[in-house]
Amino acid sequence: METIDAVVQSQEAGARLDRYLSALLGVSRAVAQQLIAGQHVTVNGKAAPKSYQVAAGDTLQIELPPPDDGVQPQDIPLDIVYEDEYLLVVNKPKGMVVHPAPGNPNGTLVNALLHHCGGQLSGMGGETRPGIVHRIDKATSGLLVAAKDDDTHQHLAQQFAQHSITRVYHAVVYGTIKQPDGEVDAPIGRDKRDRKKMAVTQQNAKQAVTHYQVLQQYNGFAHLALQLQTGRTHQIRVHMASIGHPVAGDAVYGPKKVITQLHGQCLHAKTLGFVHPATGEHCLFNSKLPPYFTAFLEKIEKL
Repeated sequence: METIDAVVQSQEAGARLDRYLSALLGVSRAVAQQLIAGQHVTVNGKAAPKSYQVAAGDTLQIELPPPDDGVQPQDIPLDIVYEDEYLLVVNKPKGMVVHPAPGNPNGTLVNALLHHCGGQLSGMGGETRPGIVHRIDKATSGLLVAAKDDDTHQHLAQQFAQHSITRVYHAVVYGTIKQPDGEVDAPIGRDKRDRKKMAVTQQNAKQAVTHYQVLQQYNGFAHLALQLQTGRTHQIRVHMASIGHPVAGDAVYGPKKVITQLHGQCLHAKTLGFVHPATGEHCLFNSKLPPYFTAFLEKIEKL
């Protein structure tokens, strides 16, 4: 069972507990109310009703229980780039959630992996995240590696922690970028004003470095290749927005008038490289840009 700790900020004070949880977790109020009714939420160590008005400094602890019957295998098609007895690399489509969570109990990558692998996945991620070594956002497409046993999972996790994994994303961002390449070196932490968002900040932040290269400049947009030196939550989206070039289609960090036809940010995890935990060989995988991405490139080329 996953546990989340949160401290209410001054600008969040006065909100009903169910509304606060809904915003914090990114779930519906109905799901938030179910968590409260099921005694999965405490405020300052005690249970509180859904109508409780949170105060600045309140400390919340939220338990996220797995789905009632556990995570079930589901026969969902997978785009498998590589597979052996230790791991598999999959190309996740835009719109698919990586693992079950409140509001998304089924139809996730984990449900599909459980069916495909017959339950042979590492257990280090817990009940709701078997095999999951790393994640990408629901609205981001691209490559992920999943582990079939705990030793493989541990070795891959160490490579992520040491920032030795090769991860190259492609994105379309707003604006004209004059330099052919660059770097954003800025710490990322939780946004003080909105708990659902991350931000460039010095408070409770971790170092984050993103390298980018301009592949093609268009009228008002640019197609970039971005390599992660670190791997923070929403790193590319936050970093590019922080320098005035948010990712196209990003409803969270981009302009208020979002490009709805993209159904989320135009961001694809194109390249993934790591040392195979069993063989010691360096593996490098590439995926094609998906149709939504290439269609948008064709559209902006005509601007």
